Amino acid sequence: MTSKIAVTRWIPDEALKVLAEAGEVKLSRADRPLTRDELLEFVRGASGIVGMLHDRLDGEVADAAGPGLKVVANVAVGYDNVDVAALSERGVTVTNTPGVLTDATADLAFGLILAVTRRLGEGERLIRSQTPWSFHLGFLLGSSLQDKTLGIVGLGQIGQAVARRALGFGMRIVYSGRSRAAEDVETTLGAKYVPFDELLRSSDVVSLHCPLTPETRHLIDADALKSMKPGAYLINTTRGPVVHEAALADALEAGEIAGAGLDVFEAEPDVEPRLLNRENVVLTPHLGSATVETRTAMAVLAAENVASVLTGGNPLTEVRP
Repeated sequence: MTSKIAVTRWIPDEALKVLAEAGEVKLSRADRPLTRDELLEFVRGASGIVGMLHDRLDGEVADAAGPGLKVVANVAVGYDNVDVAALSERGVTVTNTPGVLTDATADLAFGLILAVTRRLGEGERLIRSQTPWSFHLGFLLGSSLQDKTLGIVGLGQIGQAVARRALGFGMRIVYSGRSRAAEDVETTLGAKYVPFDELLRSSDVVSLHCPLTPETRHLIDADALKSMKPGAYLINTTRGPVVHEAALADALEAGEIAGAGLDVFEAEPDVEPRLLNRENVVLTPHLGSATVETRTAMAVLAAENVASVLTGGNPLTEVRP
């Protein structure tokens, strides 16, 4: 019997070809996330599901697919949208796409750092609006990165890649997280492990690279923002709910921090309205992995995971409960 593979949103042809060798592919043609009811109907009879970070993939989805479901591939590194325990209890293998998006996301994170500290968004908006301007020594002054401290929350693959980029700009690295990095990683990066509250107090830029868990939801809240330097900047390229957006807007309005660069949002695609018109905030629409090469590699890895499981092999990047 031919395996059926449900793909909840567009993926590159390279990935579709991999899937087609393992079964019959059903691709959603909707250029939007499926509603919950649509998703449950769409996966019926599927042996494999390729889902996106906006899909809630849980026991209800597995039950809707039926007893033939063997594998769920999440096209993302983070899997806070997946109930791994519930799927595992039903004998379903869960996979994600680590590694392939590390450099692209680190590039975007550092792009946000440069954009907000050097006021690039403000400058571009000024030019595009055709507002008269002239050079003078006090014009659109930003903040230098040399000899400043970058605080990285979560020194995993992406956090380390951001740190490597920061070294090229002459920054010092401190980090916090659930555990310390290996000694050789600390040595190579010159990174110092510090408690989270010390990181907030000492960093000129705080960049978030921790997974979204119950413990990290609203990790950056009103108290955390008050602990940061008045001249510090917050960067988030991990998951939106790690930051309490309303508290961030309050902190910016009160001048408690200097600015923020956000690629992810608490209730994507919606954004806290008070952030939209602030000149000291740079906003991008979840572009961390958005290069042709990276998004293709993510989709192909997800497809290879599904194909391997459905043809009797082992998953390449399994997520265990």
